[in-house]
Amino acid sequence: MKHLEISKQVRKALKEGRPVIALESTIISHGMPYPQNVETALNCERIARENGAEPATVAVIGGKLCAGLTEDQIEYLGKAGQSVQKASRRDLPVLVARGQDGATTVAATMIIAAMAGIRVFATGGIGGVHRGAETTMDISADLEELAHTPVAVVCAGAKSILDLGLTLEYLETRGVPVIGYGTKELPAFYTDRSGFEVDYRMDTPEEIAAALRAQHHLGFPGGMLITNPIPAEYAMEPGVINAAIDQALHEAGEQGIKGKATTPFLLARVAELTGGDSLASNIRLVYNNVALAAKIAAAL
Repeated sequence: MKHLEISKQVRKALKEGRPVIALESTIISHGMPYPQNVETALNCERIARENGAEPATVAVIGGKLCAGLTEDQIEYLGKAGQSVQKASRRDLPVLVARGQDGATTVAATMIIAAMAGIRVFATGGIGGVHRGAETTMDISADLEELAHTPVAVVCAGAKSILDLGLTLEYLETRGVPVIGYGTKELPAFYTDRSGFEVDYRMDTPEEIAAALRAQHHLGFPGGMLITNPIPAEYAMEPGVINAAIDQALHEAGEQGIKGKATTPFLLARVAELTGGDSLASNIRLVYNNVALAAKIAAAL
């Protein structure tokens, strides 16, 4: 494909039939401050390899849809931070046409992963239906992408700044299976408890891989959402994190922050309000998701 650039390591792994997992890049540019973002991204790649999969960090660099970045490219995105375009599905054609850079969201990462032939993707948390969406219609493109792009997404649930109940309802309407790894309860990103049930509980990477194979063989469009609870030792108390989220949401409303600026603002403000505890939890849950995604890819 003319605009797709697959790194040598990723291309070699795919050619040899070895497991490969995709990793997103908005977590580098928009999800964390420098230098923790670069350290986290490089650790994610290391953890993927330790668990048997070649990592393909995804971004748009100079108008090229890149599956697999160099350390220098990851460092560049980390230092550039939020000055890099946050790229979802709608942004990719413009960035390609203009030869610009973009840090890919869950939706855009899924698209590029599918183009490259990568079937499993690890992230922190997906976007979803925002609180008050019945008025604002603020619904993440991640959910639509899950409905028609055949990539399995491993995450710690939807970000707890969202309306989790409506997010599950939307996924059900669009026919996206939601799997709980070792749990029947939807994890809520910073905590392992949300009060909402997922569709199915599965307890091994092999069981999840079997479901992905069946989905593929049946010719179903779309992906699958695998929700992986944050390890208990890094989970935050629901009362503490929910109070911080409520305050951050109130401040975002007062300041008129909307659209794609909302999530980066809320995550940064919640980190401030929790004294950095939420950032530490965020990093640990990402590592946990990468390890599981690598094991699922290996089982495929």
